Amino acid sequence: MGTTAHQSYDVVIVGGAIYGSSLAWWLGQMPTFQGRVLVVERDPTYAFASTSHTNSCIRQQFSNRTNIQISQFGAEFIKNFRSFMGGDPEVPHLTLQSFGYLYLADTPAFARNLKESQQVQVSLGAQTRHMSRDEIAAEYPFYQLDDIIAGNHNKVDEGYFDGGTMFDWFKRMARRNGVEYVTDEVVGMSLNAAGTSVESVTLKSGATVGCGIVVNASGPRAVATSNMAGIDLPVRPRKRYSFVFDAAHPLDQDLPLTIDPSGVHVRSEGKYYLAGCPPDDDTDVAFDDFGFDHSIWENKVWPAIATRIPAFEQVKVINEWVGHYAYNTFDQNAIVGPHDRVGNFMFMNGFSGHGLQQAPAIGRGMAEWITYGAYRSLDLAPFTYTRLEAQQAFVEKAVI
Repeated sequence: MGTTAHQSYDVVIVGGAIYGSSLAWWLGQMPTFQGRVLVVERDPTYAFASTSHTNSCIRQQFSNRTNIQISQFGAEFIKNFRSFMGGDPEVPHLTLQSFGYLYLADTPAFARNLKESQQVQVSLGAQTRHMSRDEIAAEYPFYQLDDIIAGNHNKVDEGYFDGGTMFDWFKRMARRNGVEYVTDEVVGMSLNAAGTSVESVTLKSGATVGCGIVVNASGPRAVATSNMAGIDLPVRPRKRYSFVFDAAHPLDQDLPLTIDPSGVHVRSEGKYYLAGCPPDDDTDVAFDDFGFDHSIWENKVWPAIATRIPAFEQVKVINEWVGHYAYNTFDQNAIVGPHDRVGNFMFMNGFSGHGLQQAPAIGRGMAEWITYGAYRSLDLAPFTYTRLEAQQAFVEKAVI
């Protein structure tokens, strides 16, 4: 366990993975923020963090305007990463591999949803195309499309990137800016008599640390952190499986990130391919449950991809893993900003698989809120915690 340099901090961030580190770095970009920042991370190897098990994808193909705008900034951030990091030549350039997402619709209702979403995306400047089955077949003749009616595809600022490098530089630059990281675990919180403010956090090492603001950036463990402040949160770990495979008959062109109606997705991954899915029994699991169900490949993933892409009849899995979504069971979208009663308790939770791509914009927005008491660049108010209590869902049709 580490030892903190101070007895109190203006901002204590619980969790140092992509969200904790994005916020820590963005606070240093706020011209008027002068506070002390502590990031408490229980596992500095991040071996089991959702950040370490991500497929690092980004898309503009959402149905909700706010989610689209968040990803548009994410693409800008990725493409101009070194510039955002101050132009330091040591900072690498990030490449956004824009093979695009291709959503396939097998029912008229699904096709209508895709068309409606495409219209919203285009109104915000996205290059999404709504395509007929024949148009898809002409562009990508390797698909079997007998059951498909239509699809949406966008090859501009949509694909995958090196999320691990982005995360690494958030951490490095946050430390250079004076943010303190400590290897420890928050195990308790003390509130004021009225229950309206967290006054200190207790660490597993036994230390008590005063705080001006506490930020829950605990990923799939978010509910445990919130419970310490007497707050319930509908965020639970859910397993998501990934498989990298080699094909005996590789395709002669890049494979878009194809969202099959079966719930399986598959895309190019260098000279290999990557496929993933949720389990059919998509239940909450313990935050430390990474048990692997090997039948999912044989019973779900391989049948789906071999049916959709007959060239994948002969494939060999060369890597596989299971990670956790920090799954918002209420509406599968982020919970961001302050609690309505415990006013200095902040949420960066429940991203439900959108985390890596949304980290640049959400980190910036939270830093603005902490510094100025308001969002300045992009209004993130639709993600407020109060929607949970009001039972007003954030509507997003395009959840994978």
